[in-house]
Amino acid sequence: MNKILSILICLYFGIFNAQVVLSEPDSDIPKSTLFIGNSYLYYNDSLHNHFKRIVKERNPNFNVRGIKSATISGARLEHHNLDHLLKPMAIGSIEKFDLVILQGGSGESLTPENRNSFSKKVKEYIDKIKSMDSKVALYMIPSYVRPHKNYDPKLMRIIEDMYVKAGQRNNVLVIPVGLAFENAYKKIPNIKLHKSDGTHPNLLGTYLAACVVYASVYKESPIGILYDYFGSIRSEDKLFLQEIAHETVVEFIND
Repeated sequence: MNKILSILICLYFGIFNAQVVLSEPDSDIPKSTLFIGNSYLYYNDSLHNHFKRIVKERNPNFNVRGIKSATISGARLEHHNLDHLLKPMAIGSIEKFDLVILQGGSGESLTPENRNSFSKKVKEYIDKIKSMDSKVALYMIPSYVRPHKNYDPKLMRIIEDMYVKAGQRNNVLVIPVGLAFENAYKKIPNIKLHKSDGTHPNLLGTYLAACVVYASVYKESPIGILYDYFGSIRSEDKLFLQEIAHETVVEFIND
């Protein structure tokens, strides 16, 4: 009952106060953030661009040039040269990233062997990032949808378990993007968050993901954000996705 009441209170204030705090904010909000992943991130003008526009709207004096993205098409975590990416000024003039967000490949969830490899690589990468006094977050990917050949209605539970366990074992933040997609589809089954291939996000999917990342990292509700990709996202879609992001993060935090 207390959990339900907590969610309802957060939702209520989230509608009328866009900057409601979802949980205790970190003492130091990251001044620089690096997204590492694949096409799930770079489709639709790149998720990091949507994220930094949201950050800039909420924090007009924030220097968003420290928000970067390093992606490889079809990549798993092991395909990224993390040692190079973490070197001072490997990307622009940034000496060190305060936060590194890791996004695994979709195939890493499909077999026990792949999941085991993912778990080992996550630990290796997290240890390296933490050794440089940077924080880490894991970007929980969405599941496939029809007509993708690997669509399986049970796959999201496997993905969730994989990312949550990795987060718990390594004591890092998990960003529940995949759960937000699932929740949106439950509420509006005919909404389109994926492209026709059933794996990559479309613009609405990327916008939802950016809102989830913002809520998770900044501990603030995205409800009320004006940013709509320069008029490309309808007002009703924008508000719905913001509410889904808010609800998902609140529920995930309190779970």
